[in-house]
Amino acid sequence: MQDFSGKRRVAVTGAGCVTPFGVGRGVLFDSLLAGKSAVSLISSFDTSDFKTKIAAEIKNFDPVSYFPKSETRKMDRVTQLAAVAAKDAILDSGIKLETLDRSRFGIVLGVGFGGISTTLEQHKVLIERGARRVSPFCVPMMIPNMTAGFLSILFGAEGPNETVSTACASSSHAIAAATGLIRSGKADVMICGGSEAAINPLVLAAFSSMNALSRRNDEPEKACRPFDKNRDGFVLGEGSGILILESFEHALSRKAAIYAEIAGTGSSADAFHITSPNPDGSGAVNSMKSALCDSGTDVSEVNLIYAHGTGTSANDAAETKAVKAVFGENSYKIPVTAIKSMTGHALGAAAAIEAVSAVSSIISGIIPPTINLETPDPECDLDYVPNFARKAEIKTVLANSFGFGGQNSTLVFKDVK
Repeated sequence: MQDFSGKRRVAVTGAGCVTPFGVGRGVLFDSLLAGKSAVSLISSFDTSDFKTKIAAEIKNFDPVSYFPKSETRKMDRVTQLAAVAAKDAILDSGIKLETLDRSRFGIVLGVGFGGISTTLEQHKVLIERGARRVSPFCVPMMIPNMTAGFLSILFGAEGPNETVSTACASSSHAIAAATGLIRSGKADVMICGGSEAAINPLVLAAFSSMNALSRRNDEPEKACRPFDKNRDGFVLGEGSGILILESFEHALSRKAAIYAEIAGTGSSADAFHITSPNPDGSGAVNSMKSALCDSGTDVSEVNLIYAHGTGTSANDAAETKAVKAVFGENSYKIPVTAIKSMTGHALGAAAAIEAVSAVSSIISGIIPPTINLETPDPECDLDYVPNFARKAEIKTVLANSFGFGGQNSTLVFKDVK
């Protein structure tokens, strides 16, 4: 099936994830609807010397429950998370990998830091034990593209294999790239999304030095407060989100359940600052307009916005301005949710985890809340679905992701029922 412009339509037929709530989109979405926070005191290393002592960690994760130890020991944690999420998504889709034309089955993943745990561990080995003790697996475990490369080996995907790294927009850009490959006829089935495992002393210290992180250590579950007047920064998270995309023809030929359609993608750059968004929101405006145009969607058709919504002062205000600039008076009628208030900010994986949730919203007709929104900021005056989930008719969802360097990405998902 093609749309009016001649492009092949792209179906979402599977969704999987690993988050601090557990494995699977059902576990994620149920937790979000209940307004649960995954943020707690960091347990994986000593934070005594840190100003910020909290994060949304995945605790008790055991990849050996899903893959043989002989494979997982060669993977950095970032790849382990992606492998489990991808396996979950494949099972969710019901697709039989042995029936696929492998040359038309590909992978695009977004990562921010890549195998940074391996990099730090092996650097310590080098300094303390010498060059000869550095692992022969160090390079393939730490390079950013190895997550996508490893998944291709695990699942036999011989088609396009790419990695995108645009900071917090990485996995949104990856989903957009996979969509483009199917639209253009270069692939029939794609595994796409992102993964991140960067809760470690260096990353925590680096973001702390920027004063970017919340220091609400005494109330971890209330720390991430998108659009709230008393927000004081974002909270580090980790995880992986994966979508299975197929051309409509391929999905229909195997009688797959189609959860949603990726109807449009948009991308832009702020060209403004290495970390801060343009205060006028112009980059976000361009990204949203591009996605709406690409999808043939009028502003009146959007029923829900998944905001980037980090809980930082600059981002939340700029994103609110951008939504108003794009949607005008309609902006006050459209619910806006920010699930980072519960999941923390999984950086390169955040957009993919939000995409999994957005698809779940379309399936269920329920919007997860933005928790911890207690004191409205006068600059942030839209309907952010504060604190409690809400039932709604959801036909079209717009999802925003903005990365350091001013790199922006927007996706438009549509119901196909």
